Amino acid sequence: MDESLWDAVRASRGWLDAANGTGQTEMTCRILKLTEEAGEAASAWIGLLGQNPRKGVTHSREDVAAELADAAFTALVAIESLGLDSRLVLDACARKARARVGPPPA
Repeated sequence: MDESLWDAVRASRGWLDAANGTGQTEMTCRILKLTEEAGEAASAWIGLLGQNPRKGVTHSREDVAAELADAAFTALVAIESLGLDSRLVLDACARKARARVGPPPA
């Protein structure tokens, strides 16, 4: 990932800090925002499947991917808001997952 992602995460945290403060209630809202974004991804998937007969197919794979990206970005901002480096936290998570699944296929 290039530096622009991490710059955007830090800038988003700064923007939220300036607008809403940094107290426990704000931190709670930032974590709950992740749940909201995950719900939007689920809704897009339901729309892709056409699960609601009244609405039919309303979303594409690209829509689902965009909602998943929103959720991932929101999680990174929340990690930064905890006062941690989201890049280091994500790297540690990736190393743990990599150890679980083993080496890449040849």
